[in-house]
Amino acid sequence: MPKTPRMLRTLAYLMLVPLLACGAIVHAQGCPDTAPYAKAREVIGDLDRITSPDGIQESYSVRIGGVSQWISVRGQDRANPILLFVHGGPASPAMPTLWQFQRPLEEYFTVVQWDQRAAGKSLAGTGPASLDSLHIDRYVEDTIEVADLTRRRYGKGKVILAGHSWGTVVAMRAALKRPDLFHAYVGIGQVIDMRENERISYDHGVEEARAHHNAAALKELATIAPYPGDAPITRERIVIARKWAQYYGGLSAFRSDSKYYFDGPLLSPDYDAADVCAIDKGNLATLGRILPEFLAVDFRGVKRFPIPVVMFLGRHDYTTPSAPTAEWLARVDAPYKRAVWFEHSAHMIPWEEPGKTLISLLQTVRPLATGAQPASTR
Repeated sequence: MPKTPRMLRTLAYLMLVPLLACGAIVHAQGCPDTAPYAKAREVIGDLDRITSPDGIQESYSVRIGGVSQWISVRGQDRANPILLFVHGGPASPAMPTLWQFQRPLEEYFTVVQWDQRAAGKSLAGTGPASLDSLHIDRYVEDTIEVADLTRRRYGKGKVILAGHSWGTVVAMRAALKRPDLFHAYVGIGQVIDMRENERISYDHGVEEARAHHNAAALKELATIAPYPGDAPITRERIVIARKWAQYYGGLSAFRSDSKYYFDGPLLSPDYDAADVCAIDKGNLATLGRILPEFLAVDFRGVKRFPIPVVMFLGRHDYTTPSAPTAEWLARVDAPYKRAVWFEHSAHMIPWEEPGKTLISLLQTVRPLATGAQPASTR
């Protein structure tokens, strides 16, 4: 199976591989021409327009940690709790695809999407010197600053914090460091132990390749066995392991690719052509700098969580496999904890099961911000 540009973006997305070799392929394509999609973007923008007199729809750049970063704030009623979404990557923003899943959430939450430093619309404000600041601790401080800014700007005591994939590493650390800012923490595609994630993901690829009698996949996977083993987890080894795990539905359940996601920004009313182009550029600028720290992530030592914690678990997730998260959640001591399984999802839960995402937030999370009694869903 050849490595297409979309596959290379898939492999880079949400945690993976800044193959510098793929940079030439991505940039050889040039920035995408979004002009043919102008009418569709106009229709989507009109549909998504917040018309409620009590609502809010703002998008603005603000300096966070000394760098200009873009924030989107949307909701039908300012009285609703704030839900701060920390995207994956480290440079795969959710803002250009929020039109695919977020609108129903905006009836019950004021949703804050934020393009992290060097991601999407924020890439232009991240100069070369700022790229040297790309460390997990810096992202954690940015998250805390965004949470504090939004709660003060919109008159809230606390916000609900949600992280997706890479964003769970940043958001979980922010919750541990500043629990006073948050009603609750929601992990979606949670990272607990990166090395164990790599092992499970690889084993899934091997198992599926055998089941489908895919000799080419088995031959390629054998070149990195045992994985991860004691050898260094290099970019080249990761790309082989993740290619096949995701091909067999580990990113989007029952799909060999995720066109809906990777082509989604072309239809975004919030992103112009330069912003769309910045997604790939941001991936290439950040992943190589973050990868060593990211591979060392291990939250198994966290025995107590200071705020309510809810984990959304994709039954078919082999990008950040759910088993380590379920095991951690069963052991951790927290004021309130819930595991919600999504039987028809892999890693892209809000996109794959948006209805259940909304219902689960309403049952298990929103009451924690409003003083109501949350459901005991498991």
